[in-house]
Amino acid sequence: MNQLRLPQQSNIPSTTIPLPSSKSESNRVLIIDALTSGENRIENLAEARDTQTMIRLLKKDPPIYDVLDAGTTMRFLTAYAAITNKQKVMTGTPRMCERPIGILVEALQQLGAEIHYLGVEGYPPLAVNGFSEQKTDLITIRGDVSSQYISAILMIAPLLPQGLKLELTGKVGSRTYIEMTLQLMKQFGISYTWNGNLISIPPQPYRPTIYSVESDWSGASYWYSLLACAESGELFLNGLKEESLQGDSKIVDIMAHLGVASEFQKDGIKLTKIPVKGMQEFDFTHCPDLAQTVAVTCAIIGQKMEFSGLESLRIKETDRIAALQAELAKFNAHLLEGGDGRFTLIPSVNIPDEVTISTYDDHRMAMAYMPLMTKTNVIIEDPEVVNKSYPSFWKHVEMLTLIKNQ
Repeated sequence: MNQLRLPQQSNIPSTTIPLPSSKSESNRVLIIDALTSGENRIENLAEARDTQTMIRLLKKDPPIYDVLDAGTTMRFLTAYAAITNKQKVMTGTPRMCERPIGILVEALQQLGAEIHYLGVEGYPPLAVNGFSEQKTDLITIRGDVSSQYISAILMIAPLLPQGLKLELTGKVGSRTYIEMTLQLMKQFGISYTWNGNLISIPPQPYRPTIYSVESDWSGASYWYSLLACAESGELFLNGLKEESLQGDSKIVDIMAHLGVASEFQKDGIKLTKIPVKGMQEFDFTHCPDLAQTVAVTCAIIGQKMEFSGLESLRIKETDRIAALQAELAKFNAHLLEGGDGRFTLIPSVNIPDEVTISTYDDHRMAMAYMPLMTKTNVIIEDPEVVNKSYPSFWKHVEMLTLIKNQ
């Protein structure tokens, strides 16, 4: 297995990080673009493998949509294939075929799509055969499993002959991602209402426009964490906006308590170290992709903290809760499960001289543990997993220090 060694470096030189574009925005815009009658001009699409996979499949339109390990690509393309009456087989890596999709498939079937499972019911691979007719204009869908199911349905809703009323049931997780989807749809001319748990979208065409994708706040979170854990330093992150569609921009508020101040400027955001104020608890329901970053940060800087809203982490690229627990233990930190879905982060009191981090085929595991290099020597196993969302990540780390392949 390929490994990457990160030598200990406590002080971070003043550096500008050219952040990648948002994968979340890019993948939504690509589906909307494919559904739009007319020519859009889409700028600054993400370099992430998930986005490049989406671009390739939409362009080549093969009979089999092999999404590899891209969850958003699987879910968005399933709905896209259905509404455009394409006959497609949806498949991916072995892990992708272990990630549930039943809630989305059931919703599409209720609307009138013909979809069949080719293996285990509720999981890919699937055969999508399009719509015969719309059977209903009102469906309900659970809001507490994956916002990607909801976003996939919302993006095709304007093209349904009767439009759609979508009722979200139970606790709504990752609400900011649903809001992002709706706001992006609005950029392309779609009107909607969201009252309580009911989203209503009348039938209407998308309208062509010019859209530039923002830099990625999820990617930004690792640099916040690095600075929070360092003894000194200053960073500038290119391309971030103070008024962002991305829920992970919440990292600004979180890190203000954990030792990093943010100053928005014309071309991005300047990060400086400040004293740690402390944070007792945080609910990650609407920004679950920040949980790993914040957990590792707290473990390193000595901040005990209560975590909630981690339900969706079980069905990501890996079981991220189990992976977090295993890797935190390697440097004597712990994520303890309590009642009511709450977890307690117990920080490390004794970090070993060297720590080897397993990444579990999960890009966020590799990037979240990078800041451990501020306290010890770190070996990252299978570092190429970052290609899923941030292919230039290690090149950007190399701007700060010297890293060596083993």
